[in-house]
Amino acid sequence: MQEQSLFYNRVGILATMHRKEQVIAPLLKELGLKVVVPANFNTDVFGTFTREVKRAGTQIEAARIKAEKVLEITGETIAVASEGSFAPHPSLPYISSNREIVIFIDKENDLEIIGEEFSIDTNHSYQIITSVDQAHEFATKVGFPEHGLIVMFDENPQNSNEVFKGITNPEKLTEAVNFVLNHSTTGKAHIETDMRAMYNPTRMKNIEKATRNLISKINSCCPQCSTPGFEITQRIQGLPCELCYAPTLLTKSVIYQCHKCGYKQERLYPDGTEFADPSQCMYCNP
Repeated sequence: MQEQSLFYNRVGILATMHRKEQVIAPLLKELGLKVVVPANFNTDVFGTFTREVKRAGTQIEAARIKAEKVLEITGETIAVASEGSFAPHPSLPYISSNREIVIFIDKENDLEIIGEEFSIDTNHSYQIITSVDQAHEFATKVGFPEHGLIVMFDENPQNSNEVFKGITNPEKLTEAVNFVLNHSTTGKAHIETDMRAMYNPTRMKNIEKATRNLISKINSCCPQCSTPGFEITQRIQGLPCELCYAPTLLTKSVIYQCHKCGYKQERLYPDGTEFADPSQCMYCNP
């Protein structure tokens, strides 16, 4: 059972309304899939970055719900959906991070495979402003106009009916900021980066990387049952120091596991080196 025979010439429904097919579809076609983007499939009902609609469940659950829904609507058996999140980096709290996941569901073969990319390459940012000049200064910092912007009232952004999205030219930015400032009870406006994929080429690149990770996992088949999705499920620390041979916190081996039959396989030195640099050793470099 090869991955090509599983997916070749089958229809894969891509659940998006934000042009993610630009980076996802070419990679899915490498599997032999016929990629279809359904018309009028509103992914905003599953959550919006501008907080009008709260995301349904966790990031993975939200992507899964999108994929399941599009399968229900179309009657097909393969769906792909993605979901992004933005938050302070877990170990670098003053730096924003972007986690993208792309989920692949094949009902016919009972498969669910998830590609992932975690990156600090993001322009995710916001600011409270009191003038048009401040808005344009913010815009310059975040890569405008290649990257879109959003302007809204600052009093309670998540409940505001006046949200100006997809701003990609200076005139529209000035117009939106003036409107909000002139109608705000505080004399302030909330401006933020538009993180929807079609307005954020930096995020689109991370979605592409997550899709490449997905394709890599799909092409990794279980040595025992040949099912796609034979992937790393555990990392084991203990790579020895090159100088004193004491175990370090770096990865010594990884465990691959098949989600179908449960077969496991340990692979040593996944990073291509058998020893850690002494600078990573708690004894040689306390």
